[in-house]
Amino acid sequence: MKEHEFVCQDCGQQIEVNEPVQQAILENGCPVCSAPASPDDFS
Repeated sequence: MKEHEFVCQDCGQQIEVNEPVQQAILENGCPVCSAPASPDDFS
């Protein structure tokens, strides 16, 4: 499964995530601060 790195633009949190977690973050926001996330926040 492909890994992505998520970087929150609000709190700076960086985490490696898989596809299902990426979808959850896009739907629910940053798991740390709840800031909205966009596809641009993943590499």
